[in-house]
Amino acid sequence: MAKKVLIADDEQNIVISIEFLLRREGFEVVVASDGEAALVKAREEKPDLVLLDVMMPKMNGFDVCQALRADPELAGMRVLMLTAKGRETEVSKGLGLGADAYMTKPFSTKELVAQVRALLGA
Repeated sequence: MAKKVLIADDEQNIVISIEFLLRREGFEVVVASDGEAALVKAREEKPDLVLLDVMMPKMNGFDVCQALRADPELAGMRVLMLTAKGRETEVSKGLGLGADAYMTKPFSTKELVAQVRALLGA
């Protein structure tokens, strides 16, 4: 059975390219374009991994990560923060809130696939 990945990002160009890349690699993909929708999709779809942008409308990625970790049903989900915010303080904050990994944009697609595979044990 294919592992399921939720892409939570409000930048359509990035979503399209990551979605294409992950589907080509054999993953099932669901998409949310803001933080609130990401939480709803996480609860409905129970993805194995959430790719989470930090700067999104309605609810930022840090808050979404914190909410996922606070919910016993969702706490085991893997979270990869994927963001343009790459300063040490943001990286520390993301990891401190429970993200499993942190990648900054722009990113190498090869590195992204490797990171997704590593997080999912695929």
